[in-house]
Amino acid sequence: MPKINGNEIRPGNVLEHNDGLWAAVKVDHVKPGKGGAFAQVEMRNLRNGSKLNERFRSADKVERVRLEQKDQQFLYETDGMLVFMDTETYEQIELPADLLGDRRPFLQDGMTIVVEFYDAEALNATVPQKVTCKIVETEPVVKGQTAANSFKPAILDNGVKVMVPPFVGQDELIVVNTETMEYSERA
Repeated sequence: MPKINGNEIRPGNVLEHNDGLWAAVKVDHVKPGKGGAFAQVEMRNLRNGSKLNERFRSADKVERVRLEQKDQQFLYETDGMLVFMDTETYEQIELPADLLGDRRPFLQDGMTIVVEFYDAEALNATVPQKVTCKIVETEPVVKGQTAANSFKPAILDNGVKVMVPPFVGQDELIVVNTETMEYSERA
């Protein structure tokens, strides 16, 4: 694995540090008036989710890890485990449902997601950025109510509550941004 200098760490990099795999969440480059410059790195453990703040000087060497990304198709959920199938080899893997966190409700049957692997261990999974959902409950459309920035609550078919513009009605399909958990557009 390639070693990089402490000042080359960027957010999103995966590092091997203290016998664990860490994702750099936030990196601040600090140049104090006295002493050498360093990078203040906030990291999250990919295996247990714990956080760590660490200082790396430019002379410090860190192992940078490359994760292999594979497309996996969602098949079904059983006993808190999500079952996915590799779209190329048709191998099935099971991942804990809490790996997706609050994006879990957006996972739909047959959806293709990206799973990141380190050797054969699945560490992370991401749903597509935009997902189409159906509104099952919202206030009726009121004619003439076109004020800017007026949104109304709506409940989607997966149980998630989002704010939608006043012109969107019940039983309509909308596109939701899964990163911000907000209405994006009509489908």
